[in-house]
Amino acid sequence: MRLLIVRLSSMGDVVHALPLARNAALAGAEVGWVVEPAFAGLLEGDADVARVFLADTRGWRRRPLAAATRREIGRLVSGMRAFAPDLALDPQGLFKSAIVARLAGAPVVGFALSARREPLSATLAHVHVQPGAGARHVVDRNLALLQAAGIPIRERAPDARHLLAPPRPDADAFLAGLPPSYAVLHPGAARAEKTWGEERFARLAQSLAARGIAAVVSWGPGDATRAARLAALAPEARRAPLLDFAGLARLCARARVFVGGDTGPLHLADAVGAPTVALFGPTDPESNGPYRDRRGVLSGMRETSDETVLRRALELSGQPGIS
Repeated sequence: MRLLIVRLSSMGDVVHALPLARNAALAGAEVGWVVEPAFAGLLEGDADVARVFLADTRGWRRRPLAAATRREIGRLVSGMRAFAPDLALDPQGLFKSAIVARLAGAPVVGFALSARREPLSATLAHVHVQPGAGARHVVDRNLALLQAAGIPIRERAPDARHLLAPPRPDADAFLAGLPPSYAVLHPGAARAEKTWGEERFARLAQSLAARGIAAVVSWGPGDATRAARLAALAPEARRAPLLDFAGLARLCARARVFVGGDTGPLHLADAVGAPTVALFGPTDPESNGPYRDRRGVLSGMRETSDETVLRRALELSGQPGIS
């Protein structure tokens, strides 16, 4: 059996879809994955994914009439048709993902109308899946698609440890200069209401340093201003270089604890086995929180005290509590 997964973006969502490929591969299926170029690195080295197809839908919308756009779409369709999937899964539930899935030329398994962000895109699916009431987390909702395709579920937790294998000179050089005990603090987020605030992260960095845990500031595209501000407020913290997905995975995997909001790096840290303090505000951690280890989830981050966050970080890092 050949199975095509269409999960185009974004970072955390691609991580949460990894169990689709894992279980399909365990069942003997050959797996292809269609993804935006910006997030293809998350699949690098993943033995469960035999083929990766790039769909630059963001670029195509910016230049819909360009000859390059037509050529890229043509290559994508040709590649998917040559892969010849028996089924295509659309866990994204948008028009763009549904259209790409249909272009593969296989029956499309997608969510029912009420379970989609763009409900009318359900008309493009051949099989409509309504996740059960117990499937609250996005990972479990995704796996409902796989069950509908007749593939048994053997592993549920996202696992991104394949990213730890390839050497990353920039990350490895930075890691070589770090003390053995450090925490990764990630102040950025795609939306301002998901951020905890650089001042509070700075106080956390100082409290951790006083207990022998160095603070490392991680950041990605769009986070530079917040990361620089945190580094200025907490000069004892070390600012990581701009890392690719594999480099960030290596940094998180060796950390005593990761602290951040509802962001892609949080879910990547969880998927490589790092303990995480997950600061949630406007989003629901029952639906979008860390899946592998939920001990560090803190809802209502604006009202959560600095002491509570520090205590949870120390507990997860294995350090003594607050005296």
